[in-house]
Amino acid sequence: MSDGRPGPIRVMVVDDHPLLREGVAAVLEPQPDLSLVGEASNGPEAIEGYRRWRPDVSLMDLQMPEMGGLEALGAIRAEFPQARIVVLTTYAGDAQAMRAMKAGAVGYLLKSSLRRELVSTIREVHRGHRYLHPEVASALALGAIDEPLTAREIAVLQLVAGGNSNKRIAHALSLSEETVKSHMKNIALKLSATDRTHAVVVAARRGIIEL
Repeated sequence: MSDGRPGPIRVMVVDDHPLLREGVAAVLEPQPDLSLVGEASNGPEAIEGYRRWRPDVSLMDLQMPEMGGLEALGAIRAEFPQARIVVLTTYAGDAQAMRAMKAGAVGYLLKSSLRRELVSTIREVHRGHRYLHPEVASALALGAIDEPLTAREIAVLQLVAGGNSNKRIAHALSLSEETVKSHMKNIALKLSATDRTHAVVVAARRGIIEL
């Protein structure tokens, strides 16, 4: 018979690394108001898991095989608009965080802070609040000031990250080499980068491109 008190907050964790999932389980286990009801290791499993377990809060990695966290997040939110999903990530990039929040995430938590902030974050988002790790919030605020890269500039920089020369980039994107050089100058200015390698590093750290 129910005693009238609400049950524990039901949590699902989605990450392709078993050690991360085990770590989350270890943090939640001592908490009487939290219950880990399911685990998934990729996007398709996350969608099926959400349908099966209907968790109150889901913890979602972004970088996973088969289907990434952003795509899975969007699919779950399309089917279950009330889903409360907290992104777990290694990086505090503002571009990546912005995409996650636009996709419907209610929280953004760095994996390095799980032991300190996981429990309080789950409770906060379950109460209807949002949570952004301070590093992420700061990156978003700073990123909002900067002029964003255009889709073409991102395409150029992604090819630079792949080790391509200006000539090969020009051929791949049907541009002239001079146009590619012009894009690189604009990219360097927008990212405050000193050279091509620095631009790639900055863009990857901010989640603008993927390495």
